[in-house]
Amino acid sequence: MTSHRLVIAEKPSVAASIAAALGVKEKKDGYIEGGGYLISWCVGHLVELAEAAAYGEQYKKWSYETLPILPEEWQYTVAADKGKQFKTLKELMHRTDVSEVVNACDAGREGELIFRFVYEVAGCNKPMRRLWISSMEDAAIKAGFADLGDGRDYDALYASALCRAKADWIIGINATRLFSCLYDKTLNVGRVQTPTLKMLVDRGEAISHFKKEKYYHVRLDLSGAEAASERISDKAGADTLKAACEAETAVCVSLTKEKKTAAPPKLFDLTSLQREANKIYGYTAKQTLDLAQTLYEKRLLTYPRTDSAFLTDDMGDTAAKTVTMLSEKLPFMEGAAFTPDVSRTLDSSKVSDHHAIIPTMELAKTDLAALPESERNILTLAGARLVFAAAEPHIFEAVTAVFSCADTEFTARGKTVLAGGWKNLERRYRATLKSKPDEEAEAENTLPELSEGQTFTNPTAKVTEHFTTPPKPHNEATLLSAMERAGNEDTDPDAERRGLGTPATRAAVIEKLVKSGFAERKGKQLIPTQNGATLISILPDMLTSPQLTAEWENNLTQIAKGAADAGDFMQRIEAMARELVKENSTADKDKAAFTGREEKPSIGKCPRCGSPVREGKKNFYCSNRDCAFTMWKNDRFFAERKVTFSPKIAAALLKSGKANVKGLYSPKTGKTYDGTVVLADTGGKYVNYKIEIPKKK
Repeated sequence: MTSHRLVIAEKPSVAASIAAALGVKEKKDGYIEGGGYLISWCVGHLVELAEAAAYGEQYKKWSYETLPILPEEWQYTVAADKGKQFKTLKELMHRTDVSEVVNACDAGREGELIFRFVYEVAGCNKPMRRLWISSMEDAAIKAGFADLGDGRDYDALYASALCRAKADWIIGINATRLFSCLYDKTLNVGRVQTPTLKMLVDRGEAISHFKKEKYYHVRLDLSGAEAASERISDKAGADTLKAACEAETAVCVSLTKEKKTAAPPKLFDLTSLQREANKIYGYTAKQTLDLAQTLYEKRLLTYPRTDSAFLTDDMGDTAAKTVTMLSEKLPFMEGAAFTPDVSRTLDSSKVSDHHAIIPTMELAKTDLAALPESERNILTLAGARLVFAAAEPHIFEAVTAVFSCADTEFTARGKTVLAGGWKNLERRYRATLKSKPDEEAEAENTLPELSEGQTFTNPTAKVTEHFTTPPKPHNEATLLSAMERAGNEDTDPDAERRGLGTPATRAAVIEKLVKSGFAERKGKQLIPTQNGATLISILPDMLTSPQLTAEWENNLTQIAKGAADAGDFMQRIEAMARELVKENSTADKDKAAFTGREEKPSIGKCPRCGSPVREGKKNFYCSNRDCAFTMWKNDRFFAERKVTFSPKIAAALLKSGKANVKGLYSPKTGKTYDGTVVLADTGGKYVNYKIEIPKKK
């Protein structure tokens, strides 16, 4: 009997790429076979942590008395619509001719979790190997299979992923149920999303409390150099100074010339790619991640979920070849003078799981113009960044001249470019963009020749009026930066990051805030809604503090490195849930001015979660967005029996699980009869019903 190696990828498309690279061609139902390999796939999250109701009948309905919910033995569930593929994987794992299982899910925390959940729930105990690659190119896949790691070497990463999933479950479920029960409204609270919302709300408050103030500058024209005073708060003072200066002599009291270098930018990690794509193209963080993932699966881009802005030391040749290819491939590089040096992009000490995002050599044989515009934009952006990073520094001379006039100092600043370097290339790239980013162009203001002691008699002066400006609302780019720094503006960018979420999860967090109705997009801006601001006002600090959550995130990173204990972490999370329930037993109704979306009256309580059920056009739906309970009006059960599924029937089913219905049609006999419709909900995607016929006396 030939022994087989079972390879499990995260998606069918990735499995197909691996199969093509390994020359495996025979397609079966749910897997591909050949050359001693069985290659199959998950469909995203096949297995997940079970809902709260799995831990007992008492948790089906939401109530304060049943909190906190802290599972002792965690339960798992197979997604209802993915059962077939799970069954396939389980059967393959247990085949007697399978000698080992290769985890070929995405090489990161989430990929590790997706595979391990399937491996554990399927009860597999075959030896585990790990494919860890940063590119889907054939050569990278083959090299990865030639150097498979021991699956157990990734136990710490799995421990971190499991802690993250359990912590999100414990805080999410308990906090959401707690505050929804207290305030009688579905309030989604999340371990990472709530502190992110807090930063949006804080920014909104800073804007609304801002008081605009007027101020003035006096500006002197000194033979072409404009020198400005410090801020002057009152107009009369500015007018007096202007008049005094025009009657006096201005003297140049100091002249400093400083040669400065603007180093080329670093390569992209996921968060900086998302920020830049938002600034330049207006893409949301989720759109950028999805596009980068697609390009990765098309083998055109390296693995996107990375937090590193460097390549490893052994990638010098690859980087140099890629830069040469990009110089020829990217339209804006045509005719550009360019001597690349990739050494600045290499630093293995700053690469943990994956290196920075760069295009692959596959691009050499790809027609850029044939790609969808959005994919082309992201690929060009990543390519441009690698080219800039390998270019010469931008060198300029900064000149500061200080003048004295009427016992007051005035300053003029100028800049002379000595070597354009990477900024010349950036200018070429920006010239190709349809809409220019909102960044202020750098003033390349050249000062005339000046010397210390130079005098200017009766200079022309003017008063200019200005206003202090409020903080700007967050957009996706600035919110991602704030998440990365956990709201600390002064964090050293090179310090160990203690941010909110991870590069891989930040996009989903922002999307959930919008979906939950706590934030909304206005153009590029992200604005907290009234409900978002109200939610933050009623929640305690332990749920809203960005710094505290960033500390948790750092703990998870330490667990992944094997430097912290998963058990300790979970104990602290459970203690937090207990404290949360204990400290918040009553609602502060004065603060709870929630608005909107609740205009439809409730027709009953959801049998799964206890939230109000409302009538929609086509269904009766649970108002809790995280609950899937829906009764469809056109359900086949009622259609076959020629009965209109009315709100009255729905209300009775919700109240007692039964509804007496007259005139039920029998397709078998062609007659009508009276019976009782029973709600037979099993908690799956669809709600089921059955008939009870009253016994004849």
